[in-house]
Amino acid sequence: MNNSFLQTPIVYLKGVGPNRAEILASEIGVSTYQDLLNLFPNRYIDKTQYYKIGQLQRSNADVQVIGKIVHIKTLEQKKGSRLVARFIDETGEMELVWFRGQKWIRENLKLNIPYVIFGKCNWYNGTFSMAHPEMEPLKEHQQGTKVYIQPVYPSSEKLSNKGITNKVVSKLMQQLFMEIGGRFSESLSNKLLDELKLLPKPEAMFNIHFPKSQELLAKAQFRLKFEELFYIQLQLIGKNVSRKKKIKGFPFHEVGEYFNDFYTNKLPFELTGAQKRVIKEIRADLGSNAQMNRLLQGDVGSGKTIVAVMTMLLAIDNGFQACLMAPTEILANQHFQGISDLLKGTEITCSLLTGSVKKSARKPIHEQLENGELNILIGTHALLEDKVRYKNLGMAIIDEQHRFGVAQRSKLWHKNEFPPHILVMTATPIPRTLAMSLYGDLDISVIDELPPGRKPIKTVHRYDGNRLKVFRFIRDEIDKGRQVYVVYPLIQESEAMDYKDLMDGYESIVRDFPQPKYQISIVHGQMKPADKDYEMERFVKGETQIMVATTVIEVGVNVPNASVMIIESAERFGLSQLHQLRGRVGRGADQSYCILMTGHKLSNDSKTRLETMVATNDGFEIAEVDLKLRGPGDIMGTQQSGLLNLKIADIVKDNDILKTARYHALQLLKEDPTLSKPENLIIRHMYAQLVKHKNIWTYIS
Repeated sequence: MNNSFLQTPIVYLKGVGPNRAEILASEIGVSTYQDLLNLFPNRYIDKTQYYKIGQLQRSNADVQVIGKIVHIKTLEQKKGSRLVARFIDETGEMELVWFRGQKWIRENLKLNIPYVIFGKCNWYNGTFSMAHPEMEPLKEHQQGTKVYIQPVYPSSEKLSNKGITNKVVSKLMQQLFMEIGGRFSESLSNKLLDELKLLPKPEAMFNIHFPKSQELLAKAQFRLKFEELFYIQLQLIGKNVSRKKKIKGFPFHEVGEYFNDFYTNKLPFELTGAQKRVIKEIRADLGSNAQMNRLLQGDVGSGKTIVAVMTMLLAIDNGFQACLMAPTEILANQHFQGISDLLKGTEITCSLLTGSVKKSARKPIHEQLENGELNILIGTHALLEDKVRYKNLGMAIIDEQHRFGVAQRSKLWHKNEFPPHILVMTATPIPRTLAMSLYGDLDISVIDELPPGRKPIKTVHRYDGNRLKVFRFIRDEIDKGRQVYVVYPLIQESEAMDYKDLMDGYESIVRDFPQPKYQISIVHGQMKPADKDYEMERFVKGETQIMVATTVIEVGVNVPNASVMIIESAERFGLSQLHQLRGRVGRGADQSYCILMTGHKLSNDSKTRLETMVATNDGFEIAEVDLKLRGPGDIMGTQQSGLLNLKIADIVKDNDILKTARYHALQLLKEDPTLSKPENLIIRHMYAQLVKHKNIWTYIS
């Protein structure tokens, strides 16, 4: 039987038919035999264990008990009646309750014979009870052939309403396995199977759907999760290796005068160990013949800009130009100011190009860029315009890379005959597990320590009732000459959500901090860009002491004098957003503070987020908690090219399996980069099928 068999529409499977096929496709994405096979159970009901009534816990769990019914009665209630049976074993007693089908049940139940009951156990009125239990006389139970570990498949309300119950899906799965037989193609090499003691593919597939024991179920889950993650890592690592082979880069062999002079005489502070390590990694890339494609992760304030400057100096030392692209004008301006200050007293030329730069000022920039007089160009999307031509662009740096699309990044690639080296920077810490899965095709550098002298931001959680104390604290800080951010989640009042809204907040702050003693800026997403920039500029220059804003200030504004960040309705924000907002303060030498304001009603997730923020300033630790709370799809916005469209593995829960899979994928490609050794042909074939069918990874022979 060939692989096209698995692409058979599900309508042709015995027991499905057109109506069921339509609902299965729309509700749980099952359109083909392949889809059904990869519909893995999301949990299992264990019927291998029998409990005594005396062992039951108040846990609301599914349990299986052997006992006898000794008494049955009907009890009237407000609406209708209920049937109640007294069920006993040698350790105690419990109640069985039925609200429907009472007549049939009463006629068929027999007193004083052993029954096996199964269902959810509740504690009610001082006794255990089970509503509508599954029941079977012990004699029949012992004689029947039972699936003792029952799979529970993903479902929906519509499926249940249309009669496609878990039992029906299980029967369809049995039918499919009868048609397939045991003819699953093995997709891993004998070496991997032996080394990791993995179940063969047919056995793993059978036991994931029809587990014979808990031990075999655990082995089947490990085997299939490993396989899924192994092939994803193989694709990512393979992509990286082949890109390095195919795409030649400009080799930067010189570490010359500009770099050395800056390092020796111009550095404003001693580099941290992490910065030195990252520069070393970048230098190794630039010295090879391959194009660099590196992601630089570093928390807010960790010193990525210095690394970027030194990387650009390496390009200039080797006769190339460099550019730095930022997502907003404010951030581009900030980079330009900061880098110009750092390079004062050198011969290096640096210009700024954004949408606001007048036509008359653009002409000389274009000319200097084309004749090579301009060494560094900093700007926004304006850098991508066709008019912007370089004499010899060798290094392109992209800040806050997630704000730019693939098409925009590829435009930079075409600004020279060979693509320039690319360094993408982000202040949004990406959890290691997610980075391994999403950016496995990029080389990743991490700056994981703050420059010396930076004081950790003190973070506290305060309820709305403490507002007067918080305002008193703000006054004290302003009296010391400091500035304050107050951030709100909403612009206009929402009836559905009882949260502080920006305009209300602004009015109350104006009342408590009256002019002329206090000056207040307001910034939100619905303002015209020019008005927004004007208000931002006033705050940056210190003309206003308080900035009332929505999250538009999340990225980029650098005001070393701002020492307090108040986040209103902090429970409304995600963890990474809270961390980004907090990073707006703590940029100067003074002690900085972040105050998280909330109401008293908080969900468990909100409590976890707030506790995490108070407990740590480590962006990577925060990102890991965020990943556990929100899941990978939410964090990345969209699931990148299907790579995280996982069928059975979970990159958070299966972190250890992911690491194992990555290790073995790396080892394999080191030993056999083309997968052409006879023992690896099975993997090569599977890899080719995966690329062709976009991650369909269950095959039959």
